[in-house]
Amino acid sequence: MRKIIVLAMISLDGIIQAPGGPEEDTSNGFKYGGWAMRYNDELSGLEVKKELEQPADYFLGRKTFNIWENYWPHHGDFWPGINSGTKYVLTGTRKESDWENTEFIESLDDIIKIKNSAGADIQVWGSSQLVQLLFKHDLVDELRLKIYPLILGEGKKLFDSGLPATFTLTDSKTTGKGIILANYNKSEEHLQAG
Repeated sequence: MRKIIVLAMISLDGIIQAPGGPEEDTSNGFKYGGWAMRYNDELSGLEVKKELEQPADYFLGRKTFNIWENYWPHHGDFWPGINSGTKYVLTGTRKESDWENTEFIESLDDIIKIKNSAGADIQVWGSSQLVQLLFKHDLVDELRLKIYPLILGEGKKLFDSGLPATFTLTDSKTTGKGIILANYNKSEEHLQAG
């Protein structure tokens, strides 16, 4: 069985929308795109580089895929794995792409079948609606969060719905600019109602 790992840049109030740039995702009038960039430093860069170098396949939502499809095939020198790893894109509207190693999937059953197959762990970047689906069905095995010291007040959230679950902190660091780098594994212990 493959692990599903959610990697996210997240504000203190749980926003994950458009951390990388102003035009990354302006849906619903979001105007704070690029909010993470001023906090990046050497330690956060090293952590991201380490994550990018891990062998992985990828679950992506259609919107994230549409953004990445025009960029990453031409920047494989920075992130070779994104081109060589399989990209499983959850969508009901796309059927083909020129980006190598891309497969389109349509359902939760497809996700579960891939998770239960042999292969590399599966990373999920961005893809807020897909992440919500994974949380709702208790399919997230690991969280790798970069928690930024700001509140955005609006935008797409990482934790918006899902089943109660417990996670165990496996590693944490704090950068000089205040980003908390925290990795969590899903715990076998179940959350009990009061």
